Amino acid sequence: MNISENLDLTYCSNIHSGETWEEVFSTLQKNIPEIKKSISPDKSFGIGLRLSAEAAETLLAENHIADFKNWLSGNDCYVFTMNGFPFGSFHNTVVKDEVYKPDWTTDFRLQYTLDLINVLAELIPENSEGGISTSPLSYKPWIKDTKQLEWVIKTSCFHLMKCVEELYVLRQTTGKFIHLDIEPEPSCLLENSDETVFFFKNWLIPFGINYFNEKHAFTKEEATRIITDHIQVCYDVCHFAVEFEEPEKVIQKFQEAGIKIGKVQISSALKVLTGENADRKKILEHYSKFAESTYLHQTIAKAVDGKLLHFSDLPEALKNFENENLREWRTHYHVPVFMPTYNELQSTQEDILKTLSVLKNNKFTNHLEVETYTWEVLPQEERLPMNDSILRELNWVLSQLK
Repeated sequence: MNISENLDLTYCSNIHSGETWEEVFSTLQKNIPEIKKSISPDKSFGIGLRLSAEAAETLLAENHIADFKNWLSGNDCYVFTMNGFPFGSFHNTVVKDEVYKPDWTTDFRLQYTLDLINVLAELIPENSEGGISTSPLSYKPWIKDTKQLEWVIKTSCFHLMKCVEELYVLRQTTGKFIHLDIEPEPSCLLENSDETVFFFKNWLIPFGINYFNEKHAFTKEEATRIITDHIQVCYDVCHFAVEFEEPEKVIQKFQEAGIKIGKVQISSALKVLTGENADRKKILEHYSKFAESTYLHQTIAKAVDGKLLHFSDLPEALKNFENENLREWRTHYHVPVFMPTYNELQSTQEDILKTLSVLKNNKFTNHLEVETYTWEVLPQEERLPMNDSILRELNWVLSQLK
């Protein structure tokens, strides 16, 4: 929904299961009108749409877009952002590191993203803005040496430039502005602000300048503007919180580097404090419940001296939980944004508050999207039906923006 001039808020529809277009559309028809009626009865409601590769291909190939557009119009809804990170199944299956496949070295990732661009280009009005979040190139454990690393980066840059070229032509011919928003994530090739800035400055932009000079004879300045307009960053608050990065500093770092933030995913990570007097046994009893088999829950622990210890998944981190030198743990687990504590555990809700506080004085993005998909962490008495839970999240964000 549009909550102020050029500022849209929604939730990510990846909370709803469904991989085929028929399943996705059925879910939207069931849930969106109810949510809109409660939170945006008199204004259009924006949708954060997640489509699998299969659903996107069907939507384009079988020409369902006209029907979907009619449904959006009839329900006073619009799509302004899409989640193009998970390529395939995201529910009712073991995901783990499969969520990063196929990575940006593959034609599959390129074609999936081009399909999403074509879908969103059909859905947004002329002279409007849309964004698509995407994976941070690849997954670090898959890369074995510097030669492979260089190949991964160069191939990813080439595929990203194919998308930029498509987006640039789209904007020139239709006035529709769509940006691809790379989403840094723990354990991925781009996992923090330093790695992201380095990639843009030393790989993406130089590669793109050569690409557009050879194909279109653009100047260095023209190519840089086109690249940084159409490749931006998705700032997932949970991900950067796990990395122990301060929102104000990250946002400033990106802006000073000329990197735009296309979308903020409003999300909260799990935080565990184990100071000198902490009852580690009691804390561990609650913390262990979050070690589950579906998703990767990358964890970073901070030592007394400030050093960070990285674990690829929570079970690995829990094996080190008795290490008294480690005093704070943060886990990639999207817990509900409105709750700062969970029994003996905490969340990184403060990072959301800091991010929204910066936004009030420095409008660094136009798109806000709540991304929570772990309602089961709530005490039984706090659990609500899915749509009520989504509304509680959105209303909490709105209350913080006032």
